[in-house]
Amino acid sequence: MIGLIVARSKNNVIGKGGEIPWRIKGEQKQFKELTTGNVVVMGRRSYEEIGHPLSNRETIVVSKTKQFEGSSVRTASSVKEAIDMAKEKNIFIAGGYGLYKEAIPLVDVMFITEVDIEIENGDTFFPEFNEVDFEKKIGEKLGDEIQYTRTMYYRKSR
Repeated sequence: MIGLIVARSKNNVIGKGGEIPWRIKGEQKQFKELTTGNVVVMGRRSYEEIGHPLSNRETIVVSKTKQFEGSSVRTASSVKEAIDMAKEKNIFIAGGYGLYKEAIPLVDVMFITEVDIEIENGDTFFPEFNEVDFEKKIGEKLGDEIQYTRTMYYRKSR
């Protein structure tokens, strides 16, 4: 299974100034639940923002300029190469923009957390995709001060 996992605002923002532009208690819980024990593929800037490999996950960093190697981290030069490196394991593409754009045609499912806020001056957006290629399933709505909805997009038969 090739999945993509992202949180985006109502105006499609996923980043501002190199960071996720919100801190919502419990919002990242799904990320940990889905990715633990699996392979997480992320871009160099996303990895450097975190600063370390994610525990209980294999991390593949996509970068053409740096090499990351360790007991649970490796480097690939493209999303396709990262998918090949992961072999038959479950894969979760975890950003940023360039990886999402490259991965959307390849994914089986997208786990998109729709955050119920508008972000002014966002500088990184989730790429546009053709929703008719997917079956949309709206999941649970959560959050206290800021609400968010778990939405899954399952690819229709190719």
